[in-house]
Amino acid sequence: MSTSTVIPRRRSGRAQRSLAACAAALLACAGIVACDNEPSPSASPVPLSGTPAPVPAGLESFYEQSIDWYPCAKEGGMTEDPKETGPGSTSCARISVPLDYSNPEGATIEIALKRRSASNGNPIGSLFINPGGPGGSGVELVQNAPGYFSDALLESYDVIGFDPRGVGSSTAVDCLTDAELDVERAGENETAPGDATAAEAQADVAQGAQEREAQCQSRTTTPGLLDHIDTISAARDLDIMRALVGDNLLSYLGFSYGTYLGATYADLFPGNVGRMVLDGAVDPSLSAGELTLGQAEAFESSLRTYVEDCQAGRGCPLTGDVDSGIKQIQDFLETTRTNPVSTSDPQRPLTHSLAFSAVLGILYQPESWSYLTQGLDQAMNEDDGSTLLFIADFFASRSEDGTYEGNGDEVISAINCLDNPVTGDAASWEQEADELEKISPTFGSEFAYSDLYCQAWGHESTRERTEIHASGAAPILVVGTTGDPATPYAWSEALAAQLDSGQLLTWEGEGHTAYGRAGKCVTGAVDTYLLTGEMPQEGLRCVGSQ
Repeated sequence: MSTSTVIPRRRSGRAQRSLAACAAALLACAGIVACDNEPSPSASPVPLSGTPAPVPAGLESFYEQSIDWYPCAKEGGMTEDPKETGPGSTSCARISVPLDYSNPEGATIEIALKRRSASNGNPIGSLFINPGGPGGSGVELVQNAPGYFSDALLESYDVIGFDPRGVGSSTAVDCLTDAELDVERAGENETAPGDATAAEAQADVAQGAQEREAQCQSRTTTPGLLDHIDTISAARDLDIMRALVGDNLLSYLGFSYGTYLGATYADLFPGNVGRMVLDGAVDPSLSAGELTLGQAEAFESSLRTYVEDCQAGRGCPLTGDVDSGIKQIQDFLETTRTNPVSTSDPQRPLTHSLAFSAVLGILYQPESWSYLTQGLDQAMNEDDGSTLLFIADFFASRSEDGTYEGNGDEVISAINCLDNPVTGDAASWEQEADELEKISPTFGSEFAYSDLYCQAWGHESTRERTEIHASGAAPILVVGTTGDPATPYAWSEALAAQLDSGQLLTWEGEGHTAYGRAGKCVTGAVDTYLLTGEMPQEGLRCVGSQ
């Protein structure tokens, strides 16, 4: 299952919502204690508009193209729906951007946008959103905006989601059929870490990367696309979008990988930055290996917190102390390598890969941990893996009919490999794999060999991993969650410190990212900034409790 740098995306679409909304067996979302949220009295409000930015030379035709919005279905992707009109309605558009910004007169590709108009009918501007990834669909996220973003934001902004290049409804990468993705996710041909030598393990990763690259090349219809889905190109696309909707400054709310996209944009176009919020930050200075080490450690820590929570409640199948409970999960996962657990679908037993995905995925959402407890109890004590299979499918955006929403699982490694230059060699990669297993006995082996994968992938990265300062940009609010398993809190601290105008807002809570799930303290701080331009008090910490 080891592929490339993990950086699990913030799930968009139906998987963006809590599992509690989809299964009656879940507990209600935890309530959060609000905190004082007064803005900093010394800060000047960040404006929504400013002097029009100069158009980059050679790109005039792209910045001057017309953007033709058409009414489209609220939950139908880019499907036209003439009935969608008025405040709160949705509209869609496609714009043209260069495939290769070094050759703007060459081939072009399309970027898909979906807009939810301001509920009050009088928007203060456009708020661009990105759900993460890389590979998350902003088009899909807009479809769930009323259940995710506050009423205050939806009333005042035209909220615009977009599918970055290579993703979803934009000119997209295509690699696998749904049936092939089922086979890959099941991992039926996996080799247990202890059963392979270091050389065999590395050869297996390299072969997997080469096979996937060949599939993507043969099925992606746009020549050269795999070489041009990097984040710098996506940020340049975003500036064209900003200009085409008539905004001189960009208002932006990005999650997880979306923070990397936002920070990259701010570094490229600091004078075009308006009100920007980056939630669940990626540290741009870290190498692929350092990113995977940080994530593996954070997921292991989050698992420990889950086990503590499980053992303190009812129906927990994990006995003894926390270490014993973690060992029981590890042992269970190991047994599924050779003895998959039967499920309600006789064609899809719970394999090790699927069980691993269920445990890893649920750590994103502490409000749904009770469902993992139920699933583990059924699988470990009743030989029924149906609930864990449901969880794994949920986080992979797999529908009951066997279809997958979007192409996130196909494109994540392709983008990561363009953003992360390969470093190290076979010896250092093996040393890193050993370190991963030490700091994360449960997850580490599945995170290994990210650089090797990208080397075998064959599409070379030219981006340097370095600090991002975005000198000259307006104040940027970075939100970090202390118990975030996918983007460790230290990364948010690092990005806020690197950005010349960065300021950190901390949520003392669990799970991936904060806005939309952390309660009034975080929501109030973010909303106040986006709506008024007033930053929260410096050093603000929001504390979650029930």
